[in-house]
Amino acid sequence: MKIRVAIAGYGNLGRGVESAVSAAPDMELCALFTRRDPASIKTVSGVPVYSMEKAFEMTDDIDVLVLCGGSANDLPTQTPELAKHFNVIDSFDTHAKIPEHFANVDVSAKDSKKVAIISVGWDPGMFSLNRLYGQAILPCGNDYTFWGKGVSQGHSDAIRRIEGVLDARQYTIPVEAALESVRAGKNPELTTREKHTRECFVVAEEGADLSKIESEIVNMPNYFADYDTTVHFISQEELNRDHAGIPHGGRVFRTGTTNGGKNSHVIEYSLKLDSNPEFTASVLTAYARAAYRLNKEGICGAKTVLDIAPAYLHPASGEELRRSLL
Repeated sequence: MKIRVAIAGYGNLGRGVESAVSAAPDMELCALFTRRDPASIKTVSGVPVYSMEKAFEMTDDIDVLVLCGGSANDLPTQTPELAKHFNVIDSFDTHAKIPEHFANVDVSAKDSKKVAIISVGWDPGMFSLNRLYGQAILPCGNDYTFWGKGVSQGHSDAIRRIEGVLDARQYTIPVEAALESVRAGKNPELTTREKHTRECFVVAEEGADLSKIESEIVNMPNYFADYDTTVHFISQEELNRDHAGIPHGGRVFRTGTTNGGKNSHVIEYSLKLDSNPEFTASVLTAYARAAYRLNKEGICGAKTVLDIAPAYLHPASGEELRRSLL
């Protein structure tokens, strides 16, 4: 019997989960829930589309519900509410608020005896795992995380809110010299500005004050002020042609020593993603399998990627994994 997966939300992430579930040999997509008019949504897979309220009438038909809303406004309330009724997975990525979110979701999931795995993706997610492995294996060392080259959707949105801006894409780019210094085991102390640059491609309204827009971008606190930032003004046609995708990626390093500092080691984990949401969706789907299996074993409560044994993610049995992967 296949794991019955449902999706809440049909943006880029929801469409990615739809694709990932379709490729999973042990899963089937049984429903899509939306806050929009269900009749307005045409899915790729043909899965039935229902209003969000309908989900509460289908609790017996769904093994895992994958939540594809946003971290700012959707998941803080949606995840604890839906964990009262379903095994759930979310991609909550506001790092500073993860402990608070975990505590809220844990209460709901324990009350309902369901499993809720939060903050699933690549950062938080796969990068978090690699930071944990690195610290555990090389306790005498340093962590380094580099993001990009890739589109930052939050920073792009921040530019679009500036008066006179019609559209924009912002790329986060690692500084190559900093990367090579870490890779060489030099253990540099790097400031924010020394680790990443930001490159912006902006479509401005006709007649807009370009120098004013550029100044607002490069001096924007919490987004650009701490980075070397380059702004390019281009046409909408150029933006659509050259910057339509949502690529991303990055690297996690752990550098450290053993034998009292006599020997040095570098661990590097890297991702290069053509589609940030599709890759994140693939991680969510793997953890949906884990949530189902854990709940079948009688486990309940909130979990993160740090709590889940790797074998729970793979469709193969433990015996097959020991034979083929060890």
